[in-house]
Amino acid sequence: MRIGELSRRTGVNERLLRYYEEQGLLAPDRLPSGYRVYAESDVDLVGRIRSLLTAGLSTSVIANVLPCVTSDGDVLAPTCPRVRADLDHEYRRISAAIDDLERSRRLLGAVIDAAR
Repeated sequence: MRIGELSRRTGVNERLLRYYEEQGLLAPDRLPSGYRVYAESDVDLVGRIRSLLTAGLSTSVIANVLPCVTSDGDVLAPTCPRVRADLDHEYRRISAAIDDLERSRRLLGAVIDAAR
């Protein structure tokens, strides 16, 4: 299928699909004319990419994790032991960022309350 069809089926615009290719997340075949040709499996692959992005992972982390992640409906599951360690690291990173934001929110709330 061509990029327009993949875009339509996944809801991801063509520019973003090209970006995924630049980041090494998608690898479409190329016709002699240069047109991209995507496999049927790329529809699910784009879904996994979107899920991992929504989970807070960067495209560089996704590039490492993606070959070892499978999906069972809406649930992603790691299939390689090394990926579990990468995902645990990202989980801790995101948790620390949330803790920092909550601390900032509490401090800002205290400043706002003091102004009342």
